[in-house]
Amino acid sequence: MLPGLIGKKIGMTQGFDTAGNAVPLTVLQAGPCTVIQKKSKDKDGYEALQVGFVETKPVRKARKPQTGHFQKSGSPVTRVLREFRTSGAGEVKEGDQFFVDIFTVGEKVHVIGTSKGKGFQGVVKRHHFRGGAESHGSMFHRAPGSIGASSYPSRVVRGLRMGGRMGGDRVTVRNLTVFQADKDNNLLVVVGAVPGPNGGYVLIEKA
Repeated sequence: MLPGLIGKKIGMTQGFDTAGNAVPLTVLQAGPCTVIQKKSKDKDGYEALQVGFVETKPVRKARKPQTGHFQKSGSPVTRVLREFRTSGAGEVKEGDQFFVDIFTVGEKVHVIGTSKGKGFQGVVKRHHFRGGAESHGSMFHRAPGSIGASSYPSRVVRGLRMGGRMGGDRVTVRNLTVFQADKDNNLLVVVGAVPGPNGGYVLIEKA
């Protein structure tokens, strides 16, 4: 059994739990995913399943090395390839396809994605600094303040929180609850937020 699927974030909505409370939901297109290559410890040094995310629009003008790699599994060339580390996946073969029904309602999943890029940001937005007084004449509203000592160590220490490029990082959100799994439309609905923009690719793994 595959330990997870590749998906795409569609967007957010809301639903209602059994108690009638409104809960935030994220809709993901999860799968179908095809096993492209099965890696073994003897040949590759580790055990893993290389999986491709099958989308409605095929890849145009696929290059010959790509085509040859995908021909072994009988799958069309996909844009997204990811690996899932496995141990003892002897029953899984190259060319096997997995759908959203590997997840069940109420199950916990981890979702891995790339957060939205925010560009260069200051310390208030990037590190949640409080900032200075907002009153007239303050002259210290969103500035970082002192960044080091003068006599010792006479330098700025490594790792000090300062302004800089924010976002665009690999983020893992753990233990999200599966709210709905629709195999007919390849949709997985989870409770809570998922990193990245709409249309961004994510990894959905069993917790």
